[in-house]
Amino acid sequence: MNSLQELQAIIKSKDNFTKFVINSEVPAVCKNEPCMLGVDEAGRGPVLGPMVYGVSYCPLNRKSILEELGCADSKALTEAKRDEIFTKMLTEEDSLNNVGWAVEVISPNYISNSMYRRAKCSLNEVSMNSAIDLIKKAAESGVNITEVYVDTVGPPEKYQTKLSEIFPSYKITVAKKADSIYPIVSAASIVAKVTRDHALKVWHFNEGLQLDHTEFGSGYPGDPLTKKFIRDRIDNVFGYPLLVRFSWSTAELMLQEKAAACTFEDVDDLGKGKSKSTKTISSFFTLKTEDSKPRKRHKFFEERHLSTCTDFD
Repeated sequence: MNSLQELQAIIKSKDNFTKFVINSEVPAVCKNEPCMLGVDEAGRGPVLGPMVYGVSYCPLNRKSILEELGCADSKALTEAKRDEIFTKMLTEEDSLNNVGWAVEVISPNYISNSMYRRAKCSLNEVSMNSAIDLIKKAAESGVNITEVYVDTVGPPEKYQTKLSEIFPSYKITVAKKADSIYPIVSAASIVAKVTRDHALKVWHFNEGLQLDHTEFGSGYPGDPLTKKFIRDRIDNVFGYPLLVRFSWSTAELMLQEKAAACTFEDVDDLGKGKSKSTKTISSFFTLKTEDSKPRKRHKFFEERHLSTCTDFD
């Protein structure tokens, strides 16, 4: 990959209902010399779009390359400047020979399902798991990691202890605002932010909506375009398209206000006090002829990759 257009093409080729990893080739020098690796994310707070975790790595004695690229506090950089820096990472010889990176794009659907499943997985857990997996993948691909710098999720001391237990041979540093302190974390942050920006630009609505990213904004709850999207693009039965993190309070409150009320049987009560002959409500809608064909699943369920759940244990 040597352009942002190729990055967009790769993102478009992936399914946007789960998560996936995109990574650079590992420079040979990163396999032979001790390396630092930085970790940061983009899109933790938005109600729309994916969260992206990124890592970047380079030899300890090549820190000057990051500084020459302009890897400083990524939050202080404009979108155009971040695009420019990432493009240099993809094209300039010094960067290609010394700096590697990887990102994990975590879909809104994956985030919300994790937070809503019976054994709940918080956003912090999703974040930490992604960071840990990316570090492991870099090591497995041959990167000679000796130092790791991470922008914190939750209390830095607790997170640093957790990572040190998992990676005892690495020098681990977890800090608040690490992207403004350590250039290697800033590089990871830039990679993550650019990937998220372009993931939104090429978002494909499986639900059939024909919308450009300029019509739903940045995804942050305070963005007027995002507010309008959340208010106007709600189906009173099916809720929101997969772009929306339906576990966010912004979306939950709007669903409560505008969507049809829905109640469910208590799972714990299923089967209690009922005879085996008791018919299910769905049986009253089943065609009883010998020649009846199975009904085709509605497009809504196929688009959202939903399946019938029969096991309540």
